[in-house]
Amino acid sequence: MNQQNSANNLAKIAVLITCYNRKKTTINCLKQLYQQNVDFDVYLVDDGCSDGTPEAIHQEYPEVNVLQGDGNLFWGGGMRLAFATAMEQDYEYYLWLNDDTILNSEALSSLLDTHKSLSKRGSEKSIVVGSVTDPATGEFSYGGRIPSQRLFSFKFDSLEPGKEPQECTTMQGNCVLIPRSVAKIVGNIDAAFIHNMGDLDYGLRARQLGCSVWAAPGYVGTCTSNLVAAYSWADTNLFALERLKKALGTKAFPLKARAIYAKRHKGTFWVFHWLLPYVRAVIGYKKKLNHSSSFQQER
Repeated sequence: MNQQNSANNLAKIAVLITCYNRKKTTINCLKQLYQQNVDFDVYLVDDGCSDGTPEAIHQEYPEVNVLQGDGNLFWGGGMRLAFATAMEQDYEYYLWLNDDTILNSEALSSLLDTHKSLSKRGSEKSIVVGSVTDPATGEFSYGGRIPSQRLFSFKFDSLEPGKEPQECTTMQGNCVLIPRSVAKIVGNIDAAFIHNMGDLDYGLRARQLGCSVWAAPGYVGTCTSNLVAAYSWADTNLFALERLKKALGTKAFPLKARAIYAKRHKGTFWVFHWLLPYVRAVIGYKKKLNHSSSFQQER
């Protein structure tokens, strides 16, 4: 439905995406995005793709604003670039969208309706999170997060969506609607976070600054769950030093970023939370990775 808008006739929403060498996945995401019945502009970061992704986008969706990365932006840097570029145009809303997230046809309408409902209740400065399911299992995969009720746990648990909006503590960044009012207060994703933790940090900072985070009713699409096991940082088949190296990697828990996140959000015992994944990496686990809740994303 969307068509390219002139500078004097901006769409209501800027959709922010970053991609790297997942041409089929990215095109599928855009295909479903363009089934929405809401006007929007797309800001997509090509972080050095070599598989023909940008060429395919230019051919099939020439209206997409493609921004060039250097291959080292990862999720945090790519989304930060897209967000910064879009905020220069002062959109009413910004939608974070992972390129492996497939939206339902009414997803954007649902998110916008949720924000309108919250605004009428006095919560205009609200981030609205779209929950998604794993297409293979039909179970919750990403969305709103709340503190774990497990004793001595520092993690967040999933908040499954209900029939009404539900307030949550923070969110995963797969599908997140951020109104202008929140973006002006919180700003961009913190540059301290290269790949992980930037989404969680954003939601937590938003709440600290007087905004709120809500999960929209129902599910808005699908996205396959990615287990930490994919990075093997606690795989007992590897030597301890290999596991530790993986735990310190860009897509896991870089030391500085992890320290900033823990110190900012984990209170008195932040040092324990900071060091926990590295201790786990050294010790390893004997459970099968895909059967252990410890190997869900360490967030």
